[in-house]
Amino acid sequence: MNQIIMLQRKKPDVDIVSDILKAALEARPDSTFVKSLAFQYEERGSLSKKQLEGLFHKASKINTIPDSKLTTLEAIIKKKPTKFKSAPPKPTPLYTKDEATGKMIDDILSKYPQHKMVLFLKAKYNNNETLSASEIGDLQRFSKLLKK
Repeated sequence: MNQIIMLQRKKPDVDIVSDILKAALEARPDSTFVKSLAFQYEERGSLSKKQLEGLFHKASKINTIPDSKLTTLEAIIKKKPTKFKSAPPKPTPLYTKDEATGKMIDDILSKYPQHKMVLFLKAKYNNNETLSASEIGDLQRFSKLLKK
């Protein structure tokens, strides 16, 4: 049952990328870009989509390369997957204000605008500093006293 399926080319002696690289090197032996692509192709056996696109761009300017090989190279390029970078996530604030705490502070200061402890807590709240549990408890206690 366990069979290893190996990919085989229909015609292993036909290598379009290699043919185009050789033709480009013959036409422009001084091109370092084509030399580096040829070296990478020999070393790794393949080129990335961007490298193939660059080769296509260079090879399309050379008149000695047949259009059929260029069309085949274009088909190889279209067959390769395109990698997209996702957008970075939006930055989230380190501290989110508790609206209920802000409302309690405003309610207390509307009745007692000179209350020093509440003024201090409002300054902390406006500077996005976290209020401790005891400070929030004090605000709740002040708020309850106002409602009586």
